[in-house]
Amino acid sequence: MKKKFKILSFLILVITMISCKKEAFNGLSDNRPAIPVTITNAIDYRPEPTVATSKGAGGAIKITLAIPASSGRTIKEITKIAAATSYTQIQSTGTTGFYTSTPIAVNSTTYTFNTSLAEYVIKGPGTIPTVSTSVGTELAKRFYFLITLDDGTVIIPEAVRVLVTN
Repeated sequence: MKKKFKILSFLILVITMISCKKEAFNGLSDNRPAIPVTITNAIDYRPEPTVATSKGAGGAIKITLAIPASSGRTIKEITKIAAATSYTQIQSTGTTGFYTSTPIAVNSTTYTFNTSLAEYVIKGPGTIPTVSTSVGTELAKRFYFLITLDDGTVIIPEAVRVLVTN
């Protein structure tokens, strides 16, 4: 009788393990959005998209975000923009400490964010005591965007790095 009970228990355990549904997210894989956001003017991936600014040409910073036209969606607005060292700021529910204070209407599949080194020095540094904008350096804080699509979907794409060139 004990032997039959052990075999029956073992079979129930095996059937339970086989019938379990595998979860799509295991904590070790990337959780990518259904609609990807690309930085079309990236010069490199370090590992995040990196754009360049020329200090000699005035320090203009240009970041062009795009979603595929074939997705059937448009970017309704850029809800938040932050210059920070981590995603914490862009994921927060706070209303202060952002690069811009109001959402930016877009209604397109692309958006170009324009700023400058001078504006970054004022808005971006936060607790960084000195901001290095020396040629060949990367800005200390990355740009983070919270994007809302026309169907209400919220996407936080990869951070964008800025490299200061000649």
